Amino acid sequence: MSTRPPTRPPGSVPAVLLGFQPALALTGALCLQQNLGSSSPGKKQSKENTITINCVTFPHPDTMPEQQLLKPTEWSYCDYFWADKKDPQGNGTVAGFELLLQKQLKGKQMQKEMSEFIRERIKIEEEYAKNLAKLSQNSLAAQEEGSLGEAWAQVKKSLADEAEVHLKFSAKLHSEVERPLMNFRENFKKDMKKCDHHIADLRKQLSSRYAAVEKARKALTERQRDLEMKTQQLEIKLSNKTEEDIKKARRKSTQAGDDLMRCVDLYNQAQSKWFEEMVTTTLELERLEVERVEMIRQHLCQYTQLRHETDMFNQSTVEPVDQLLRKVDPAKDRELWVREHKTGNIRPVDMEI
Repeated sequence: MSTRPPTRPPGSVPAVLLGFQPALALTGALCLQQNLGSSSPGKKQSKENTITINCVTFPHPDTMPEQQLLKPTEWSYCDYFWADKKDPQGNGTVAGFELLLQKQLKGKQMQKEMSEFIRERIKIEEEYAKNLAKLSQNSLAAQEEGSLGEAWAQVKKSLADEAEVHLKFSAKLHSEVERPLMNFRENFKKDMKKCDHHIADLRKQLSSRYAAVEKARKALTERQRDLEMKTQQLEIKLSNKTEEDIKKARRKSTQAGDDLMRCVDLYNQAQSKWFEEMVTTTLELERLEVERVEMIRQHLCQYTQLRHETDMFNQSTVEPVDQLLRKVDPAKDRELWVREHKTGNIRPVDMEI
């Protein structure tokens, strides 16, 4: 019997990873050999080579062969989430794959909250623009005259221009930052749920196969014990059991061994299937996370770019004000005002007698 579980069709797992397999349960041949060769109910050889935790078989820590990471130096999801982890909120455990799903869903939530944050920023911009536009229509100091009056009028006009800049900024924030963040992967939760169910089903199948192995192992132990007892009774003549009875017991023991071999083979196939799906799916989750981070980074870069553009446009609204302020001339203003409002330039003289 081959110790290598059957692989999936090419392409389902990256070729570079197909050469790696997790620690598998003992093959049926080895299980049969150790059980037929000893009357001990324990599984010493199995316990020395492998250890099964939550129905998943790993190399035993004391005899662990060196395993190369599937993607060395990359801290890839496919290398670090095979075991279950104690649930900090309860007495149970959380599968490594569940932690990855929680990471994905948390990322989706963070993305949503960032979109909501930008929406609040947009509201502030819109309110600010509204107040600037309203203030620009204020009549305070409207009677200022001369070059200073022109500069003051431009200050008020610049507020209206700035209000327009902030309105455009808020509109671009909505279309180029907020909405893309909100709409990115609209069906993500539904897709993750399907993914969760798929891996969970494979894990349930693995648990079922493991239970079948344990049941078959127990049956083999009982058959071996029965055969050994009948053999001993015959040897010391405590029983009238015939040779035919011994052969019958031996056939049952052999059949139990074959059943165990079959169950172990099915378990190994189920674990291999789960392993390959885990590699494929965790790599996909890894890709999705990189894509999410890059998407958010790009849109936040767009935010900063829009912010820089807004600062430039705001600066342009005050440039006419600066130009007029440099032209303010008190002497010229006085001349213009005097020309318009003068009452006479003949000065008084002394009275004559």
